[in-house]
This record gives sequence, C-alpha cells and structure tokens, in this order.
Amino acid sequence: MKKITILLVLVAFVVSCGSKKKVERALTSGNYNKAISKAVKQLQNNKDAKRKQDYILLLKDAYDKANDRDIEAITGLKTSKNPEFYRRIYETYNALANRQNAVKPLLPLSVNGREVFFKQKDYTNEIVKARENVSDFYYEKGIALLEGDDKFQIRNAYNTLAYIEDINPNYEKTRELMQEAHERGTAHVIVDIENQTRQIIPRRLEDALLDFDTYGLNQFWTQYHADENEDMNYDYAMQLQLARINISPEQVREREVVRQQRVKDGWQYRLDANGNVAKDSLGNDIKEDKIITVRARVFETEQFKQAEVLANVVFTDLKAQETIEQFNINSGFVFEHFYATFRGDRRALNNDDRNLIRNRPIPFPTNEQMIFDSGEDLKLKLKDIISDYKL
Repeated sequence: MKKITILLVLVAFVVSCGSKKKVERALTSGNYNKAISKAVKQLQNNKDAKRKQDYILLLKDAYDKANDRDIEAITGLKTSKNPEFYRRIYETYNALANRQNAVKPLLPLSVNGREVFFKQKDYTNEIVKARENVSDFYYEKGIALLEGDDKFQIRNAYNTLAYIEDINPNYEKTRELMQEAHERGTAHVIVDIENQTRQIIPRRLEDALLDFDTYGLNQFWTQYHADENEDMNYDYAMQLQLARINISPEQVREREVVRQQRVKDGWQYRLDANGNVAKDSLGNDIKEDKIITVRARVFETEQFKQAEVLANVVFTDLKAQETIEQFNINSGFVFEHFYATFRGDRRALNNDDRNLIRNRPIPFPTNEQMIFDSGEDLKLKLKDIISDYKL
C-alpha cells in the first residue's frame, strides 16, 4: 500500500511538472492568453496548495504582460485615427475585460502568505464607446456597399452589417439592411434537364431530380428554381444533360457446388479389436455416435442486370452568356438476386446454402425502373456538386 501511495505521488509530481512547463513555454513564446488559460485551469482546484504557487507567479507574469501589450496596442491604434481600426480597438478592450473575468473568481491569490496583486479596471465605458464607434463606421460602410449592384459587394455588406448585429443588436436599421442585402445578394439559378439519350426518361425521375426540397441544401446565397418565373431575373442556369443510358441484358448465371459434411447419424455398438461388441467395466455393451459422410450438390443461380447513366452538369452565367463550369457524372444501379436449389442430403449444406434455398426467382426490374433507380444515385452526386459549387 505504501509503495502504491509513493507511486501516485510521483505520477502527480511528473504531471504537475509537465503542466508547468507548458505554461512556461506559452509565456516565453509570447502566447500570454494561452499561458493564462492553462494557469487558471491549474488553480481552479486547491489554489492555496504550496505546489500551486509557481502557477500563481506565472499567471501574474502572463496577465501583466498581456494587459500591457493590449493597452499599448490600443494606444497606437487610437493615435492613427483610422476608423478601420475601430473593430480591433473594440475587440481588444473586450479581451482585457474577459481576461480580468477569467482571473477574478480565483482572487485573492497568495504566495508565501503575501497576496499577489492583479490589477482590475472597469472597461465598461471604453467598451461602450468603442462599440458605438465600430457600429457607426460599419453601418455607413454597409450602406455604401449596398449602393452598387455587384452581388459579391452586397454579400460583403451583409457580413459587415451582421457583425454590427452580433455586437450591437438592432442598431438603427441594421436588420432591415441585412434583409435587403440577403435578397439582393442571392444568386438565382434556373434548372432544367436535357435528354440527349434518345431514350424515354421516366417522368417521375425528372420530377425527383428537380425536387430541390428533398436535397437538403443549405446554401445561404444561392436558390435553385425548377419552375421558371417570367418575373424573375435569373443569374445562372444549371442544365443537367443526360448524355447516355446503358442497360445490360438480363443475365442468369449458374454454378454448381458440391458440399460434404461429417454428421452424426444415430448410434452403433463399439467393436473391440476382434470385431466383438466392446464392454464397459460393468459388462454393459458400449454405444457410440455413428458418424457418416453426407453429400449434396448445390445449384446457385444469380440474376443480374445493370444500368448506367452518363450525364453532364453545365453552369452558365446568363448575364455574360458563357459557360462557367461543367461537371461529369457517372451513376448507376445494379440489380442482383441470388437463389439456389440442391440435390442430396440437406445436412451437407452450410448456413449460406440454407439461406439461398429459401429464396425464389423474382422478376427482373423493367428498364424504366432501372433508369429510375440509377437516378437515385445520380441525384446524390448532383447534390454533392450543388453543395460544393459556390455561385
């Protein structure tokens, strides 16, 4: 028991040393916030323990250096009088306040009986003023970006206004302007299907491919439309060109397999070396399992049919009247069904054989059904393209 206690103490000591070195490395590399975070974590339990005093000193050092660096940065940014720095000033004041709030629950902290002083300051007024400055500047910036018709600038306006909404909710008409920016910045895409295969495409496949509600898309800046609206000004067109459909013949493949097993088949008397019935110690006849070899022929049948749909997805910029991107899709569907019969002793069959002999032949799917089932795979690949391609 004593050895276990000593071992646990040694393990705790090694872990503690490793944690302290991580704080020291963060401090010496100038990553003061990381050093503070790790030191605070170590001091959340038993902060008054003697082994924790090094963490208090490291926390004090990192805390003071981080504050000095932030205050110096704010002074420099204010001196420049550049409104582009308003956001950095605001966020740096918040960093100062958050740092204080992280340390405050631990106070007071002492080393060798003496309290270690952590400077505390109320930054509320500075934060409020900085928030007002950045809100006003970003508000005007957002309005200016909305004056043009370029969708990417309009989206930038939305992001600018969204920052205001995040730090200063419902500032002036921010929400109305965000709604306007979203509506004007959204790209509208008209979608159609062109059948180039000279084969009949099931109507339900076209409906499924154009039913974008089932795609589970989550694209904030793009809307796809299957039904054309004459009052809508579309930015892009996406055409799904069905280029070729290949359907294999219906195939039936057969193979014969011989199964053999050693099985118990009743009992028999055990014979001695002379061919007589063997006796046990009480003079009784000895019985034993009768093991025989059984065989069966298994006739496995596979029904097979395959469909392949080759397609292209073409994106066109309707304003520039030019193709901007093209993707190739190869989708398919395989119909396979297995069943079997056998001749011989059922006991020779394995589990797979027993499952197969329960099956029966089934009708092959029609070509129309094969094309539709291939379309399900096509739809998944089309969804991947739409999800990854940003307009």
